Amino acid sequence: MNVSEVVGSFEVSADRGSVSSVLQRPPEARALLVLGHGAGTNARHAFMEQLAMALAVTGVATFRYNYPYSESGRGGMDGERVRLATVRAAVAAAKASVPDLPTFAGGHSMSGRMTTLAASQGLPDGLSGIVAYAFPLHQPRRPDTRRAEHLAEVDVPLLFVSGDRDRMARLDLIRGAVCDLPAEAQLHVLKGADHGFKVLKRSGRMIGEVLAEAARATADWMAKQAEL
Repeated sequence: MNVSEVVGSFEVSADRGSVSSVLQRPPEARALLVLGHGAGTNARHAFMEQLAMALAVTGVATFRYNYPYSESGRGGMDGERVRLATVRAAVAAAKASVPDLPTFAGGHSMSGRMTTLAASQGLPDGLSGIVAYAFPLHQPRRPDTRRAEHLAEVDVPLLFVSGDRDRMARLDLIRGAVCDLPAEAQLHVLKGADHGFKVLKRSGRMIGEVLAEAARATADWMAKQAEL
């Protein structure tokens, strides 16, 4: 597939400077997803590249981005205030770059959570919805639902894509958290997938197939939200 790619940057704040972005737009794209990475990766990580290409196959353009800490390659993470500012700046930059497509936002693990947190506090207007891949509901082996409490304040549609082997989102808990939301929310379960969407060899599936399923679920859900 001939997918155009534009590498750019945008400013997070005056004190944190700029971070890198990657815009990938397939022919006849129908929607744009502002796609953040997980805590221990970056915009160019293999998982993010593969997910972006899987989404491109379904007609979804992606705007991937780094946070200041992942841009510099240093260890640890930025504080929550900086990560929320990065999400807000990324959405604004993506919408300015691609004004002709319905805009969704979200990301894998930490970025899905940061996007929903930002939305609960007033993300820029005009989002058609949020997609959280492997939402980190709790710490491994420490199941609770406190990280879901802010979701009730999000006033845009939500899609959660979660593996049933995810140690950071026990299936009964993530299912219950989604069902309890007052806003329109949906959960798509990836059978046999863990937090990184990997599956056991005996499943007969490869991660590429799992990402393709996640992308199809995303594109189908986006079509309903934006009436594409």
